[in-house]
Order: sequence, then C-alpha cells, then structure tokens
Amino acid sequence: MSASSQADGVRALATPLAAAAGLVVEDVTVRPAGRRRVLRVTVDLPEDRTGGVPMESVTAASQAISAALDTSDVMGGTPYVLEVSSPGVDRPLTERRHWSRARGRLVNARLADGTEATGRLTAVDDDGIELEGRRLAWADVGRGRVEIEFARLDDAADDVPLDGAPDDGLDEDDEGEVGS
Repeated sequence: MSASSQADGVRALATPLAAAAGLVVEDVTVRPAGRRRVLRVTVDLPEDRTGGVPMESVTAASQAISAALDTSDVMGGTPYVLEVSSPGVDRPLTERRHWSRARGRLVNARLADGTEATGRLTAVDDDGIELEGRRLAWADVGRGRVEIEFARLDDAADDVPLDGAPDDGLDEDDEGEVGS
C-alpha cells in the first residue's frame, strides 16, 4: 500500500474523529522512518473560530484516532508512530479557512502583482479579505503569513514599576492626592 493511499485512508478515518473533538483535519502525511512509518495528522480549529487549538481537543482527537487505527487495516500492518498536532504560527495562509482563523492577527499577504500588504486582518468573506480598511479581492491575494507580534518594551515599561513594588495608582508628584 502506497504512502499516498495510506494517508487518504487515515484522513477518511480521522476526519469524523477530529470533528467529534471540535477540530478539522488539516493535513495527513505518511513517511518512512527505517522499518516504521511516521504518521502525522495535523488538526486545527474550524474556520469560524479564532485563537489557539486547545490541547485537550488535540489529546481527545489523538486518542480517538489511535484507537481507530488499532482496529483498522488502513496502515496495512506496517508499524507506525502516530503524531497528532496543530499547525504552528508559521503555517502559510493558503486557504480561506486559514485566513478566517487569522482574523484579528497582524498578517502579511503576498499579492498577485508581486507586492506585499501588511496589516491587521479584520474581515474574511466570499469576496476577499480586509486589512485594516484595505479591501483585497481573492484574485489579488496569494499566500500570506501571520506576523509574530511581541510587546514593545516601552509599552511594557508603563505597566511595571521599576522598583518591583505594586502600583498604588499614585505618581510621585501626586503627594497622596487621589483623583486629581
């Protein structure tokens, strides 16, 4: 049995089990690793949800898929190692579902004309995407990626007192006056 047909069989088996855990199957790969095969199932949240994939859901899907594989012949008796995970933040945005999942995030989109557009993804619909007021049609949008955002040090410094003491809400020049 070829790796491709094994992957198709695993996808068919895993899809309803992932759905029961509130997830969708993103990808299935089967690769040789010595006398075994490594079976990787990547699961994600459906397109109508944002945020991270809950580990409890990945665990539930992994256990259900593992149990189903134990009673199935989809791997053809070949020893395998099952890995179930969610895509990382570096996953390219190539499908509408990927874009929908990235709503609210800072993204960089490669455009059909070779340029790039970066902005906060505010909307995804049948016509395309919106990056902070800039409307882009699907025909104009190629691949994209989520930009990693780190808190700027000057923003964080406003929230943390330099002496490590809890903030009492008073500035040094308030001299004990509250609400002035």
